[in-house]
Amino acid sequence: MLLLPHGLAGAASAALPAEAPEAGPLLARLRAGGLVLFLRHADTRGENCDRSFRIGDRAGQRNLSPAGHDQARRLGAALVAHGIPIAWPALAGPVFRARDTAELAFGADRVTVTDGLLADDYAGDRLAWVLAEHRRLLGAPVPAGANRLLVGHRTPAIMLFGQAVAGDAFPEGAALIVEPRRDGAGFALLGIVALAPVPGGGFHGCG
Repeated sequence: MLLLPHGLAGAASAALPAEAPEAGPLLARLRAGGLVLFLRHADTRGENCDRSFRIGDRAGQRNLSPAGHDQARRLGAALVAHGIPIAWPALAGPVFRARDTAELAFGADRVTVTDGLLADDYAGDRLAWVLAEHRRLLGAPVPAGANRLLVGHRTPAIMLFGQAVAGDAFPEGAALIVEPRRDGAGFALLGIVALAPVPGGGFHGCG
């Protein structure tokens, strides 16, 4: 079950730059731990669209742009700068733009790749399972004093959260801040934070 706080239900909510005063309460919650960060992969502008939809086929996938490589590294630095504790390892989908984001940001030794965070158009007949894995990872209890970190894709998030993350609300490199419900009744979307935004970035427009 998904619960949306007042102000997030219905229309999309824009991502808050981490330096904006309005992001302060969300960052404070993250520093306390017990939440989930669902990070969308970093910038892919100017890169080719997905063509083969095969895991492991880098040439047939939309990959990170040069700006995306830089953004991924800045994402890792931003978590440290804001004092956000993570329950390692981070979990990342196997499509390269998600996996590369996680490994550039946090180091390959702190990343576990899982098919549960696949992009929807790579899931094929496993889509229902992939969405169930997203729900499990978003709703499972998080160890005290740390946060679960997931790196994945926009469309599965829209399938789970609806209009609250649609449109321009969830740009590349931004993070959904999610609270698992202690009573096991699902999870709540608290907000969206852009930890390391790219000027003019956010949406790929691939060719």
